[in-house]
Amino acid sequence: MNQKLKRTLVCMAVVMLLCMTFALPAFAAGDVAGAIENTWNTAKSQVQTVVNNVVFPVVDMILAILFFVKVGTMYFEYRKHGQIEFAAPAILFACLIFTLTAPLYIWSIL
Repeated sequence: MNQKLKRTLVCMAVVMLLCMTFALPAFAAGDVAGAIENTWNTAKSQVQTVVNNVVFPVVDMILAILFFVKVGTMYFEYRKHGQIEFAAPAILFACLIFTLTAPLYIWSIL
């Protein structure tokens, strides 16, 4: 047991020494925040166009399909058991409304 503990400590020490040896500090040269802001301002219109015309419609379509499938299964569950579970369709509907209205205000937040 004592020999195994020593071997483990030596292995941990070697690993820590190797990590310290091969770790290189990275220093930023210049104004990094300004470079990021300039890049964002340059690409902002392209990103907005792609997100508004591609991403949001795809997410809306997926949520709409899931919502109608869930409403259909809710109806069949009601016919089978006589109980209605509103939680899942309500959550999907709220998400659908959120993603449908998101392009109106999301860019003012960002």
